Amino acid sequence: MNHFEYRDSELFCEGVRLSAIATAVGTPAYVYSSATLEHHYAVFKQAFAPRDVLVAFAVKANANIAVLATLARKGAGADTVSQGEIERALKAGVPPERIIFSGVGKTESELAFAVKARVYQINVESVAELDALSRIAGSLGEAPSIAIRVNPDVGAGGHEKISTGKGDAKFGVSPEQALQLYARAHIDPHLTAKGLAVHIGSQIRDLAPLEAAFGVMRGLVERLRGDGITIERLDLGGGLGVPYFNEPDPPSPALYAGMAARVLDGLDIQLAFEPGRMIAANAGVLLARVIRIQERRGRPILVLDAGMNDLIRPAIYDAYHDIRPVQEPPPGARHEPVDVVGPICETGDTFTRNRALPPLQAGDLVAFSSAGAYGATMASTYNARALAPEVLVRGDQFEIVRRRWTLDEQLALERLPEWMK
Repeated sequence: MNHFEYRDSELFCEGVRLSAIATAVGTPAYVYSSATLEHHYAVFKQAFAPRDVLVAFAVKANANIAVLATLARKGAGADTVSQGEIERALKAGVPPERIIFSGVGKTESELAFAVKARVYQINVESVAELDALSRIAGSLGEAPSIAIRVNPDVGAGGHEKISTGKGDAKFGVSPEQALQLYARAHIDPHLTAKGLAVHIGSQIRDLAPLEAAFGVMRGLVERLRGDGITIERLDLGGGLGVPYFNEPDPPSPALYAGMAARVLDGLDIQLAFEPGRMIAANAGVLLARVIRIQERRGRPILVLDAGMNDLIRPAIYDAYHDIRPVQEPPPGARHEPVDVVGPICETGDTFTRNRALPPLQAGDLVAFSSAGAYGATMASTYNARALAPEVLVRGDQFEIVRRRWTLDEQLALERLPEWMK
């Protein structure tokens, strides 16, 4: 469910016309629906009821502080992969006891920050990281809660670049090594061994690989407990797919939760999940304006003012985003195939080829659907372009929650060396 729909022949976000937002803030611009964020979080959380689970929103999907605060006020935690993401979560009001710190390349300063912040748990991904964390925690007089991230050799995900659970992936350790590391952490006076973690990929549309991974995790818990080692938690990651309008719907959160309950039946253990895309993707759109139509042999090219620097997913993942005119096409409007591109000096700056769209002309507004996750967070200033603003809608109100980054602000970060002055 999302709250972007046509009313009075125009596309709205909740009670606000997208054209009004474009007039106020310009284009390109990201627009997020508070109601959709809250609804998707509630659906995921309630799927596990009456069991109380930690739902730690994956900050990498959408790191805007207003978005994080919207979810935090509903009880969400945060799954973070850098000190910057931890700081964003804290600023948004996520309590440290609901923050998970993951990532294969945590620096020592980041580990020290997480220890001092007393986050819920640090997911350890290697022998070297376990040793470094023990030393850092000891020097600080702390014993942080940790989980060992397991690589279960189960691949899944909507693209090879977002599959993280195969044996040759950079993430986590093998199940056997996880048992050894957990046993070490269990007796380390500078660490508090709490659990195991797993995350096998993103945009997963089949529950079978998730079920296989969860089965591996159950087996590890039973082996540890059989050896008399206490384990209290399982962090089962995220990755559940979302509908992108061009393919059948993925399994629902209810089916996902039912599968997890079946696999873990009778296992007395705390659970954490790390959804990101599932909560945020369809809660946001990227607004863009048509610059011009370029006529070409075969089919025309629709040139937009949004580029791959604003929304890079189609360029790197071949990702599909539904493109909707902000002005509703008249009934029976003929759809013709076009290529949709941006202004970046790269052939890769192509959002789609041969897409059937209703008639559009220069100045018309379009909205890229499913852009609330991995849109603004992956944006750049390539071609010296400004970062698009982000707008949050609630009911009939909207507010800029990140303004457009001007060229003057970009240039202020740079300077000429002394020998050029």
